Order: sequence, then C-alpha cells, then structure tokens
Amino acid sequence: MKVPLLAILCVFSLSISRAASDNPFLNDFLQCLPQKSEPTYPISDAIYTKENSSFQSVLLGYIRNRRYSTPTTPKPLAIVAVKHESHVIATVICAKQHGLQIRIRSGGHDYEGLSYVSHVPFVILDMFNMRSIEINVTDESAWVQAGATIGELYYEIANKSKVHGFPAGACLSLGTGGHFSGGGYGYMMRKYGLSVDNIEDAKVVDVDGIILDRKSMGEDSFWAIRGGGGASFGVILSWKIKLVAVPAKVTVFNVKRTLEQGATYIIYMWQFVAPKLPQDIFIRAMPQVKNNTEGNKTVEVSFIGHFLGQSDKLLPLMNESFPELGLQQRDCFEMSWVESTVFWADYPVGTPLKVLLDRPKGPTMFFKVKSDYVKEPISKQGIESIWQILLGIEKVWMQWNPYGGRMSEIPESETPFPHRAGNIFAIQYWLFWVEQGADTTNKYIDLSRKLYQGMTPFVSKSPREAFQNYRDLDIGANLDNQTGFETAKVYGSKYFKGNFNKLVLVKTVMDRQNFFRHEQSIPPL
Repeated sequence: MKVPLLAILCVFSLSISRAASDNPFLNDFLQCLPQKSEPTYPISDAIYTKENSSFQSVLLGYIRNRRYSTPTTPKPLAIVAVKHESHVIATVICAKQHGLQIRIRSGGHDYEGLSYVSHVPFVILDMFNMRSIEINVTDESAWVQAGATIGELYYEIANKSKVHGFPAGACLSLGTGGHFSGGGYGYMMRKYGLSVDNIEDAKVVDVDGIILDRKSMGEDSFWAIRGGGGASFGVILSWKIKLVAVPAKVTVFNVKRTLEQGATYIIYMWQFVAPKLPQDIFIRAMPQVKNNTEGNKTVEVSFIGHFLGQSDKLLPLMNESFPELGLQQRDCFEMSWVESTVFWADYPVGTPLKVLLDRPKGPTMFFKVKSDYVKEPISKQGIESIWQILLGIEKVWMQWNPYGGRMSEIPESETPFPHRAGNIFAIQYWLFWVEQGADTTNKYIDLSRKLYQGMTPFVSKSPREAFQNYRDLDIGANLDNQTGFETAKVYGSKYFKGNFNKLVLVKTVMDRQNFFRHEQSIPPL
C-alpha cells in the first residue's frame, strides 16, 4: 500500500523541526527532500542531523584520516546516507535549490578529506548503503554500485567464477565510486591497465537530477568520469565493469631485504628489471624504516610480487631476469586470485575470505600522502640520499609501483589519467602518526614536504606529475570556495597533463554553474 505523500511530509516536518530550527538553509533543504524523492522509498530513514544519536558514528565510520576527525574539523549540517537512486536525485536538487554544497562520499578514502569536509555550509551525500553488485559471467561484466567496496567486489566475482578478476587496488575498503573515477591503481595494472581502462558503462546523476548512462551522457562525459574525478561532474551511481581473465592459481611473494642485506643494490637493479618483465608479473618495492637485528634504525625494502601463474614458471624467469632478489621456492605462495587480494591487503596467508566483506570502523591514524612519477633510474647515490631522509622521519613508507606492460601501451589521452608510457615507476609517500595535536600534525606535514623536496632531482618535471587518487592539497588548491581557473590549471596539469583542457570543456557542458566543486575540482570556463 502506498503511503500518502502528505502524511510523509507531516511526520517528516515534525522530526526535522528541532534539528533545523537554528539553520534556515538546513530547514529548507530537509523540507525539500521528501518532495523530490519517491514516496515508496522514504528518505527520512536516510537522514542524520547533529541531533540524531547516530550522527557522530555515521560521520566517523567512513573517515579514514584522523587529521579530518578533530574537534575543529568542519562538520556537515546533515548526512544523507542514500538508499535509493531517488535519494541521490533529491539531495542534488534540494542542495542546489537551497544553497548548500554537497560532498560525495563512497568509501571515505580521499586522503585530504574532500569527500566529507568543507569550509562552507554543506551536507554529505553518503553512498555506503548503495552497494549492490551484479555479476554476469556469461558476458564477463558486472554492475557495481558506487558504495560497494573493492573487497566486496572481489568476493562477489570469486563467488561466481574462479577464473575471472578485476584490476583494482589493494586496500579492501576502497569505495568503487571514488577509486574508479580517479583511476584505480592495482597489482594487475601491468597486465590489464587501471580500473578505468576496464569500464564499459556508468550511471550518473547530473546537476539537474537526471540519471545518465554512457549513451545519454555522451562519450566526452563518459571519458571524463573515468579518471577525471567523478565529483567534479555529478554523482556516480554505478559502474559497468569488464571482468578480466585470471588463472586458477596465482603466485605471490614478499621478500624483505635491509640495507645490511644489500637492499640498496637490489632496488637499484629493480628499476631496470621490474618495468620490463612480462606483463603477468608485478613487483612492488616498498621501503620503510625498521629496527635491524642490533636494534638500530635501518631501511627495509619489501619486494612484493604477484604472478598470474604458478611458481614453476615464475622461479626460472626471476632467476634469469632478477637474480639479485634471490627469490626461492619457500618465498612463493600459490593460491587463487581472490586469496591473493587478501594477501595484498597485508593479511597473513590463509586468512578467511570473509575479511573481504569487512567494513571500516572509523579512522585509526593521522597521515599525509604525496605522489611522484619517475622516468629515469635513480642512481645508487641518489637512493642512499633517500634512505637518509627516511631515517630522519622514521614513521614513513614509500611504495614504488612499476610501469611497463599494458600501462605503456594505452595512449595518454585514452582516459583523463595521463601517466602512461615514459614512466618506469610511480611513488606513493605515506607519513603516519598517532599522537594528537596541531603541533605534531604540522611537524609531520613539514617532514612530508622536506621528503618531497628531497625527491625533486629524481622525479618528473614540467609538470611534476601527481596521481589524483593520492590527493595532495600541497600541489595546488582553491581554498576560497571558488574554482579559479589559474589555480586549477596548476594542480590540473599535474594530475591530468594535457587532458586538463578537455576536462574543463566537459565540465562546462555538464555543470556550467559549478555546483559540483571542491578544493581540487575541475573548473568550468
């Protein structure tokens, strides 16, 4: 039986009167929502205001970085934890109509908190309830809602097929909405490219509250949301992805070497080998500060590998191509592809697959992240200088992700993500701490900038490229709630290189009034 709209509005008006009494913007927004959503899917169940006892837990549940969960962090006026497409449409229409900014959150992994923090009156459009996954093994595709995590996606694929997978990230709680729209790095990228290179369709709510698919939005808009950051153009509802072939068994390894064990020479040689290995092999190098056997600080490099095949084929290839690593049979673990996703999330071998379904429970540490691209091998002396910087910081790790393979075959303009041929590896820098306080935070942010500065001789130039999924406001940001073109061109050229201008043109067509915006969004003309 349908519930009359008038009855819903009456009950809803009583429930929000107290919450919105001191904020006319919020009051008008909340009154608008049930009028613009479908009565058969009551939106009242999806709304959390500060007077709601669950508001704090819902807000914190999908915050990854404690830097953005402090008492001084700006809070949303409301969170709309949407449960139906009509809730998304209503939130967009009502926020635009009543002068509120929205921040769109799928997994909460924006490193600078842009999916849940703003310095103007705002609401969070939270996608975590929109998590359905429909696998079609027959045509090797899947529809994935934006609030689903990649762990859930991996789990559902494996439930339907033992010989299909999808190239995406290692962190299992990443939301597909943001991870895919920013590019989507993963350990199969040398074989299959990024997540965005394997997307066939999408559903998006535009600035007018209209649901568009690939055909109705047009190829330019479909191009833009696959690597240009969906939050500049609309709200991603779901993706249609292309499943990829994986063998029944893959091989993984994690070989660790300290400076005392020759790590400097091994990682020096890694630069020449890892980008040129067959596409089925991916070897990440991960330097971090550890204590050696004498209790002194040293740098330990983990060489973490993924091979689409079994160890009897991997070992001869590694011994011929990369003998410096000294890979042994005892280092190798054969498992299904889905089990390897658990391994890459840094769980012990043998951890039950149910861990793929775990949802985050709020932030655990403070961190600052940066990124770089390397086009020429770093000398041994250069590497040693990097170690000295790391030892001075201690609470830091780096990820060196090799290129080559499929990544070097896809043209720069194929998607907004431009970092293709010419790179030998990409770097992620991660500084972390647990101590509270502004002084500690400022200390580590300053250390991150010193590390970044120290890397200048070794990385890309003009522009110094950066990866949008590793969000970094230090490279440029519009901080005044206006998306100034000149400022946007600074960060835009680093994230998108020559694709920035096309993104601007698409933005101008899709959202000329710049409703969808944040500190690093694409500006309209």
